[in-house]
Amino acid sequence: MCISKDAKVAVIMGSDSDLSVMKSCIKVLKDFEIDCQVMVCSAHRTPDKAAQFAKNAEADGFDVIIAAAGKAAHLPGVLAAYTPLPVIGVPVKSSTLDGLDSLLSIVQMPAGIPVATVAVDGAENAALLAIQILSVAYHELRHKMIDYKKSLQEKVEKKNAELQKKLLEIVQ
Repeated sequence: MCISKDAKVAVIMGSDSDLSVMKSCIKVLKDFEIDCQVMVCSAHRTPDKAAQFAKNAEADGFDVIIAAAGKAAHLPGVLAAYTPLPVIGVPVKSSTLDGLDSLLSIVQMPAGIPVATVAVDGAENAALLAIQILSVAYHELRHKMIDYKKSLQEKVEKKNAELQKKLLEIVQ
């Protein structure tokens, strides 16, 4: 059985301005005790660096790459073109088209170069998807994910119980 300390995720942002979106991703990975490396790398401004990183990612011990980008949002696709690792794209909302441009740029990949895509600014789900992918090899992560989903269920049940109390107060 593998241990989660061996699991490693790269969180790559096209710009440092994406950090405000990606904080929740980084936090979830840390909460699940996943080793993650965070860096800025642009598909357009540092294309050689992006290609080099992706080509070496597997040898450098990464299991999954999460790539966030806005506007043209080519970073996830460029990374995916150079690596056999799973790449999860996070479309970042831009001021121009509210992230629709980013979403379409990431989700519309040509055959043979898949990029898993989450919602616009869906950084938390990107981390959770990475953990689910990792849980195939790192089995203790599967148990942590089961516990996490159970905690979500408990939160909803608690909110429902509170709502029911409020409804009773209205009726009385």
